[in-house]
Amino acid sequence: MEINNALGRRKTAVARVYLTAGTGAMTVNKKDYKTYFPTLSLQIAANKAFEVTNTVGQFDTTIHVDGGGTTGQADAIKLAISRALVKHNAELKPVLKVAGLLTRDPRMVERKKPGQKKARKRFQFVKR
Repeated sequence: MEINNALGRRKTAVARVYLTAGTGAMTVNKKDYKTYFPTLSLQIAANKAFEVTNTVGQFDTTIHVDGGGTTGQADAIKLAISRALVKHNAELKPVLKVAGLLTRDPRMVERKKPGQKKARKRFQFVKR
């Protein structure tokens, strides 16, 4: 039984994915992924790498995800699964690369600056 693991990040979310040959069961933080991600768009995002490579139902995935919100976590899982699939079979890399699933999204929350209300929003200007 071969186990492939990979790490994926998005915003402040970190996902660790463990792939084993199996029937297609996916657990996220010891829960079924459909209960962890209640919306269909997040479930589709988490399964995107399997659909692109036509490997749906071939691997059991155990996922530990931490930090961020639900969208960031789903995107971190998507990247981690893609990386684990490439570790398992290097021939899948061009397909995943064309689909944009091997690119780490570098966008992070901009920090708040002193003397301002938020990162870019300023306090209201007073003329007199």
